[in-house]
Amino acid sequence: MTHKNLLLIFLFITSVMFSQETIQSFSLQDAIDYALEHNRTAKNASRDIEAAKQQKWETTATGLPQISADIGYQNFLKQQVQVIPAIFFGGTPGEFAEVTFGTRQNISTTATLSQKLFDGSYLVGLQSAKVFLEISKNAKVKTDLEVRKAVINAYGNVLLAEQSILILERNKVVLEKNLNELTKIYENGLEEEESVEQLQITLSGVESSLSNTMRLKTLAYQMLNITIGLDVYHKTKLTDTLENLTAKNMSLELLNTKPSIESNIDYLIAKNDKKAKKLLLKLEKSKALPTLNAFINGGYSSFSDRFTFTEKDQRWFGSSLVGVNMSIPIFSSLGRSAATQRAKINLSKSEDDLIETEQKLQLQIASAKSDYQFAVEDYDNKKQNLSLAERIEQKNQIKFFEGIASSFDLRQAQTQLYSAQQEYLQAMLDVINKKAALETVLNTINN
Repeated sequence: MTHKNLLLIFLFITSVMFSQETIQSFSLQDAIDYALEHNRTAKNASRDIEAAKQQKWETTATGLPQISADIGYQNFLKQQVQVIPAIFFGGTPGEFAEVTFGTRQNISTTATLSQKLFDGSYLVGLQSAKVFLEISKNAKVKTDLEVRKAVINAYGNVLLAEQSILILERNKVVLEKNLNELTKIYENGLEEEESVEQLQITLSGVESSLSNTMRLKTLAYQMLNITIGLDVYHKTKLTDTLENLTAKNMSLELLNTKPSIESNIDYLIAKNDKKAKKLLLKLEKSKALPTLNAFINGGYSSFSDRFTFTEKDQRWFGSSLVGVNMSIPIFSSLGRSAATQRAKINLSKSEDDLIETEQKLQLQIASAKSDYQFAVEDYDNKKQNLSLAERIEQKNQIKFFEGIASSFDLRQAQTQLYSAQQEYLQAMLDVINKKAALETVLNTINN
């Protein structure tokens, strides 16, 4: 075997292995689990929690001891001249002597330790940071619920497209067979040309729908990839089927679930908003309180007409200071009062929003239960309709080729069958999606 053949075999094996590695198979639950970890929105929600934790510590740290240091160097290119009465130096009264104070260069270093003793806004800030962390965690839960529902919808759309393609291809094969047989009958003078044209119109419509559905299938896969956090062009394979998922989701026990509005994530988010508005009101009120801070510092300074600060015999003079500073707000031209009133208004709005959220949730839950129950009932109805449409179409085929039914009757039966097929597929998808919507609003996740 030549080196060239060995190289070709190696490249072939490598390409096969690479293609196998790039295809990922997902059941619906696998896709959901993968999305909760890799979906961009879900990842950002997790990052928001980490950012909230850092912000909480950032707020806490402002009330802990702070140490700062300052180093200053000055070099007078031209020193400032002062004039003093010359009599101080034994001169003539009324005359002034020009003198220069200090040295041309100096360096000073200072370290300061400061501690906040009392600040009302700081106490409110600590509480706000805790609430902000709760908001971020609740937002993560809400995001995960929405991501889960989006994955179910995207996964179902792929299965719908795949199943539609299989049915359309089967319909196309049957139509092509019928058209071929009818063409031969027409060529023998035993059938009208209109009958052939009717079947050609039906076949053309099926072929057009098939081409469009194949394009939609590609887009559905790309949407699924984006939703679960993969590259849009990644090769993905689904292991669940539309029939299996429909059977798994045909459970009306969920309709008997008694919702707990107080534990619903949307209610908790609205409740957190009210808590945040209450803290903002508290913050505005705290701005009318005095603030008290303490500090202690120490430093060294050195002076010279030349840059001799690095020499050993250069003299340095130390200094130290301790103090307490109180800032008392007295009058703000009613600015603080206006801010407080605005915070009260926002708090009142959040209280009404909380009540409205509770009422909307009750309505959403009732609506979602109704939609899910209708989807299950509609599925049974569409399944029966499909069975009837299949029998009607088969009878009309037999009647048509026996010369009992017209080509118009056959086309009408075929159109009715194709419509029943798509309605049945959509009914299966609705069962899956409506249950996902109900689970989302109930915050009930059944794997």
